[in-house]
Amino acid sequence: MEKRKKAIVTGGSTGIGRGIVCCLAENGYDVVFSYRSNRESARKVLDELKQKYPEGSFFMEEAELGKKGAGKVFFHQAVGWLGGLDLLVNNAGVTLKNSIFDLNEDDMEYMLQVDFCSYIMLMKEAVTYMAAKGIRGNVVNITSTRADRAYPGDSVYGAVKAGMNRAIQSVALDVAPYGIRINNIAPGATKRLTPDEMELQKESEHVKKIGYLSQKIPLERYGLPEDMGNAVVFLASEKASYITGATLKIDGGLTLPGMPETVEESNRGWGAVKKKIEWIS
Repeated sequence: MEKRKKAIVTGGSTGIGRGIVCCLAENGYDVVFSYRSNRESARKVLDELKQKYPEGSFFMEEAELGKKGAGKVFFHQAVGWLGGLDLLVNNAGVTLKNSIFDLNEDDMEYMLQVDFCSYIMLMKEAVTYMAAKGIRGNVVNITSTRADRAYPGDSVYGAVKAGMNRAIQSVALDVAPYGIRINNIAPGATKRLTPDEMELQKESEHVKKIGYLSQKIPLERYGLPEDMGNAVVFLASEKASYITGATLKIDGGLTLPGMPETVEESNRGWGAVKKKIEWIS
């Protein structure tokens, strides 16, 4: 029997993190994931994993990554439970958006700690462990397409994500001699809700936005957590063994077009342009 690989995922109880955890489990990983406050969702994910993959080992642990040192404590506990490590996925994050006129210093510092400093420090712990143990492992960080595209109110959030895209290029060079690879995934618009949650919240502004924006995306749908999870599995696999220091954008083409230049383009969206195509052999 092939030996199961071992992964640590931050923020694995909901949304993209939940999709990543499920995809890793499906592909033969034992997983420890953190959650910040939603213990009920974390327990639900854990129970589903244990029921669906009885041969695996799965654990959850509360971790407030906005506190200095919390990531290191979580990491050492997780490695102890797993008995090793092949993959770290930095996913936990906060999205705080404010106009520069309303920017709050406490919010800014919290976002920097969760979305940047904790990622860097967890990477340090992971690659140090891997290098010391001779493990040719992987780190995958979840960033955002907002690192490249500006929107009102996301000056700090976008800058943090852009900083992480740049930071891993240097980290990748630091760890390449040990056979360790570092990559990022930059999601675009992605559903955070399960189908049941979508149904319960179908009148909410969030679900209405999904319906509206899906028509504007060139591939005509929102991203799914599984889209990100499958990409993590790929980047951590031997099929991606020559990829390091890269940021993979996964957004269905959302950020490809420029600004609509006509009312028609604005109304129809970029995914709605279809002409009749004929094949002549």
